[in-house]
Amino acid sequence: MEDLQEALREGGLTVSALPGKGRSLFTAKDFYPGEVIIRQEPYVFVPNNSASERRCEGCFSSSNLKKCSACRVVWYCGCSCQKSQWKVHQLECRALARLDEDKRKAVTPTIRLMLKLYIRRKLQDEKITAADNYRLVEALVAHMSDIDEKQLVLYAQMANLVNLILQWPEINIKEIAENFSKFSCNAHTICDSELRPLGTGLYPVISIINHSCLPNAVLVFEGTAAVVRTVQHISGGSEVSISYIETARSTMTRLKALKEQYFFTCSCPRCDRVGQPADIQESAVLEGYRCKDDNCTGFLLNDSDDRGFRCQQCGLLREKEELKEITNEIRTMSEKAVAATSSAKLEEAISIYKMIEKLQGELYHPYSIFLLQTREKLLKMLMEVEDWKEALAYCRITIPIYERIYPTIHPLLGLQYYTCGKLEWLLGDSDVALKSLGKAVDILRVTHGTSTPFMKELMMRLEEARAEASYKIRPIDE
Repeated sequence: MEDLQEALREGGLTVSALPGKGRSLFTAKDFYPGEVIIRQEPYVFVPNNSASERRCEGCFSSSNLKKCSACRVVWYCGCSCQKSQWKVHQLECRALARLDEDKRKAVTPTIRLMLKLYIRRKLQDEKITAADNYRLVEALVAHMSDIDEKQLVLYAQMANLVNLILQWPEINIKEIAENFSKFSCNAHTICDSELRPLGTGLYPVISIINHSCLPNAVLVFEGTAAVVRTVQHISGGSEVSISYIETARSTMTRLKALKEQYFFTCSCPRCDRVGQPADIQESAVLEGYRCKDDNCTGFLLNDSDDRGFRCQQCGLLREKEELKEITNEIRTMSEKAVAATSSAKLEEAISIYKMIEKLQGELYHPYSIFLLQTREKLLKMLMEVEDWKEALAYCRITIPIYERIYPTIHPLLGLQYYTCGKLEWLLGDSDVALKSLGKAVDILRVTHGTSTPFMKELMMRLEEARAEASYKIRPIDE
């Protein structure tokens, strides 16, 4: 790996092994907020295509798509993307074209990612492609000994399908199964600038970066390129960290998610305080119940005699039976809401989710992540039906919760300000939009940089809002 170290040193980085963590990425110089630490193109990537959603193989565009006439699996938006992917796809295409219709339907994005991995390796061996880095994939940890038998069987079945498709005698089925496990722990969801998932990619160098629930860097994507930027000053000699999971959850929930998906126990500063009073309070606020007294903002903990949950501020008790009854009602209504959404009955779904929101408002703490998730669903659906005024009302309700559960510089907080500002601008409230868009730019220029089309559009909106606000306050005689 000396050549990797040399390449990283040129960018002020180095790889070192840490006990309990393995390979870790460290800085060899100071990095400042918004600075790019590392950028990497994927070794392999695929769009998350399905029967209901299709994207271009090269750029993930969903417009003007045409299906590959030979394999009838892959889609392209034009000749440019088709040519850029042809070296890999020509081998994949031959293999897919041999399959009957039923087997072709079984070729999921994950299966295709594995097909492309072995094709890239084959091309590398034959010196057809320039990137010579399959050894970086080999160095990734598979965690095979940590996987349960059911998952191992699934990986074996998927490996057999890959073998059946490629029909290459040199392929080792056990190695394919191990690589599926590597995908599970190391592949990244490729998102657009608004963090909407588009595809999946394998970035072997980015995968060296370890997790923290209080990360000093953020991973975003510019097209298919993974870009890691600092969100705070990182001194030379410090470890670089990003977040693998949603961090706005209780410590126990985060620890469980990391153990199940990535097979490690997080020891970051947030997780190290598990069980301490501040952590107990934060967890009870994020995932716990609200006080019966509407004027009380206290959090509830399990009562000592196990009769229910008692408010730690005013002492009022909420009986378990009452909480169970509301929870069951929410569960029943959630099933109806999902069914309505699946049937594209958005107005009906909005009505049901509003009832769920009301019940959750009675059940959960005002800063509950569950209540926030319901309001986010309502915001998204209201924007889909173009009810801008009510969408803005929901967006504004969520802002104080975002400000509480995320750090000052966090892409999700910046994007929520952006949504708020966009709606305010649409409804003609340019003065308020100016403030929201300004807050969005302050955050997103750090997490996203300033050169992407998304950021250029955002900064243009901000300038337009400033110009309009300036025009409004100009004296009449001018």
